[in-house]
Amino acid sequence: MGSLGDSGLTAVTWAVIDFEGLTPAGRSPVPIEVAVVAGRLTGDAGWVERGRFVSLMRPPVDVPVTSFDTALTGITAAMLAAAPPADRVMAALDARFDAPPYRLVAHSAHTEATLIGGQRRHCPTAAAIPLICTVRLARAMLPELGSHSLDRVARRPGLAIPADRHRALPDAELTVQVFTLLVVEGVRAAAGAP
Repeated sequence: MGSLGDSGLTAVTWAVIDFEGLTPAGRSPVPIEVAVVAGRLTGDAGWVERGRFVSLMRPPVDVPVTSFDTALTGITAAMLAAAPPADRVMAALDARFDAPPYRLVAHSAHTEATLIGGQRRHCPTAAAIPLICTVRLARAMLPELGSHSLDRVARRPGLAIPADRHRALPDAELTVQVFTLLVVEGVRAAAGAP
């Protein structure tokens, strides 16, 4: 019977990433917060954290923080005024990817891919790392769910939804739990375990 340790999944550092961003009309999304929780899957089906990174990012002056943005994330223009710009934050994050192999993981990964792609000049290493989408994993593992939103997938096994959901770090932490459960379940299913 196969196990997580036999699958090769334990040899990779998984970097679960989440952004909060602004979506100005007619422009590409602008990141205002990023969080990464990096870890390894262990042979006994657990997650061992190896590091984390979190930072707010000051948007360009012509990209306002709207009342909708603040209502969703709790991030205000005043909070971002003193934050470093995205280019500095993304370069600092990129420097952390210094011991490959890595795989990025995100829920609805196309959003994170767009934001990373928009910053690729400042984070070329991160931009080159393959990105795994937990929505796609959830669709494969939990086809019976009508929606594969992070909240819906997390609630199925009874995971607690953080009070500050829609902030980058709590979302990344919740995605770590969802990812770990989906991978463990996938390995069990592939091995024919009940």
